[in-house]
Amino acid sequence: MPTSECHIATPLASKYLQQLCKHWSHKVSVTFTPQTRRVPFAPDREVIFEATPATLTMRINASDPDALARMEGVVVDHLKRFSFREDFGDIQWTRKS
Repeated sequence: MPTSECHIATPLASKYLQQLCKHWSHKVSVTFTPQTRRVPFAPDREVIFEATPATLTMRINASDPDALARMEGVVVDHLKRFSFREDFGDIQWTRKS
């Protein structure tokens, strides 16, 4: 399953993790611990968030490269809506097979 990951430096990592997951919990079942949350969008697509005091890590697993690219866009779009006071610039994803 193709995977993509990005790391965003922010002191508000946990806040964004919680906001994103709360937003999506209205549509899908979100599982979590205080530092990690998993959002299963479909059997073949999921996002895993990890927060440290200084970094938000987002990891996407998807069935194919096209689905992975769509999910990258969805996740970044939602993050930017919640973090409008911070400018993360161009968020770069690292692809893994």
